[in-house]
Amino acid sequence: MLRRPRRLLLPPRRAAATAAGPGRRLLLSTPIFYANGPPHIGHLYSALLADALHRHRSLCGAGPGRLSTGTDEHGLKIQQAAVAAGTSPPELCERVSGLFRQALTQAAVSFTDFTRTSEPRHQRAVRHFWGALRDGGALYKGSYEGWYCTPEECFLPESQLAERRDAQGRPCKVSLETGHQVHWTKEENYMFRLSAFRDPLRKWLRDNPHAISPDPFYQCVLRWLEEDLPDLSVSRESSRLQWGIPVPSDSTQTIYVWVDALVNYLSVVGYPETHGEWWPAAHHVVGKDILKFHAVYWPALLMAAGLAPPARIFVHSHWTVRGQKMSKSLGNVIDPFACIGQYTVDGFRYFLLRQGVPERDCDYYDEKVVKLVNSELADALGGLLNRSTALSINPSNTYPFFSESCFPKILDYRGTKAVGRASAEDYEFVASVASLPLQVASYFEGFQIYKALECVALCVRQTNSFFQRHSPWKLNRKDPAEELWLDTIIHVTLECLRVYGTLLQPVIPHTADKLLSRLAVEPEERGLSGLTFLPRYNGKPCPFEGRQLGPDTGVLFHRLEKSRQHQIETRKL
Repeated sequence: MLRRPRRLLLPPRRAAATAAGPGRRLLLSTPIFYANGPPHIGHLYSALLADALHRHRSLCGAGPGRLSTGTDEHGLKIQQAAVAAGTSPPELCERVSGLFRQALTQAAVSFTDFTRTSEPRHQRAVRHFWGALRDGGALYKGSYEGWYCTPEECFLPESQLAERRDAQGRPCKVSLETGHQVHWTKEENYMFRLSAFRDPLRKWLRDNPHAISPDPFYQCVLRWLEEDLPDLSVSRESSRLQWGIPVPSDSTQTIYVWVDALVNYLSVVGYPETHGEWWPAAHHVVGKDILKFHAVYWPALLMAAGLAPPARIFVHSHWTVRGQKMSKSLGNVIDPFACIGQYTVDGFRYFLLRQGVPERDCDYYDEKVVKLVNSELADALGGLLNRSTALSINPSNTYPFFSESCFPKILDYRGTKAVGRASAEDYEFVASVASLPLQVASYFEGFQIYKALECVALCVRQTNSFFQRHSPWKLNRKDPAEELWLDTIIHVTLECLRVYGTLLQPVIPHTADKLLSRLAVEPEERGLSGLTFLPRYNGKPCPFEGRQLGPDTGVLFHRLEKSRQHQIETRKL
């Protein structure tokens, strides 16, 4: 008989606000990726978003941080994939998990933890979590029947199904969202009393309006909580599913794969012993297809186990390929290994983070990558560095001095005419760059990395216009007045490049390092917390003035060539 939960534990009211404050610990996580097939760019996009947030936070000196990722290795889908591949589930998972680790490492994802749900430490955490649910009275055994989708590892209501015909022309039901076929399944399973958590979930979201970002997904979850919230099947019969974690004290049942997988966010921080040092200071980065699991089921399970929900859940949309959804049947699944080889690590990182908009699906095709990366990295950023450090205009190869007489400070540049040698347009441009670090920080905080990169790209274009407008190569160094203005133009340009290189570190780490090294910016001078722009304009000393520039290592970012094969197909297992 069902025992009512002793009490519904809610997160502390201020948990989301304080969890990621200065000096505090924070766990950033990707989903753990399902190990039934090799990685594609959707997986990589999740990981790059989390990696950029993790790197940005580290550069801000915000306190201890971890970035967790890994592979979800249990479930019927993997059991079936192993049979189809003529191998065992452990061998399949070992191989696929290795591919994910390799892809993330190759893409410079700075993960600190890689969890595999087949690991003993994780299985121990899952068993303890199950015990906490059971002891709290949140589980009961009951008969359950419905339409089960094996690829999605979940039951779907009639409202999410459509009538189709299978490959043999026979009528069948499929998932509206994914098109995967479903099968009527009747089992005796353990049920989780999800329906008892509607009000606690609403209260959590009302008290934490930034718990789910961007806002359209927050509103989506609120709408779900207005609908029926039936109890959730949290186990499968062992006769159907052998590849998983058995229910403690009941070997006839296997723990539902999603319960098993979600607990990775706790097992990675030492649950059940040492998780309190990190939890609930956790930010999950997830795709919109798994939003309900993370924003409804997971918080409810945590409350039932006596734990607070995660501080924040960041949600992103999907990638299409030339307007079509990626699928194996269409042969258009994009292989991240091939993309990194074609576009370089930083080139592909930049494209995904610059073009990916969390609120809507984004489209991938080869020409788009080449055009964007060549325009913004090779030409605009790389060309600017090359021109401003050329020996023909900077023969001493130093960070030149700034002249306050050429570029005097004014309190309000709006409506100002030329002062010294600087124009009103120059003052507007300098103000834009000065405000850039705070803009970028705000966009990272709001999970709008693409907007941060838009702002940087705009300022890079403005800097190129500034440089072109004043044509320093036409100035005569032998004329003292001309030399002062020439050095000031170069000083302002190098200051801009230093700011861009610093801000771009979370997105294109190798290119940013190359740029900052060329400007002789030391590793300890690359943090974001103390980033200032053009201090001499504000009457303060500039530590870089007169410093010898770093060695010239050649082109900052080589232009990409168009791929002969516009669609890079996935590698086979």
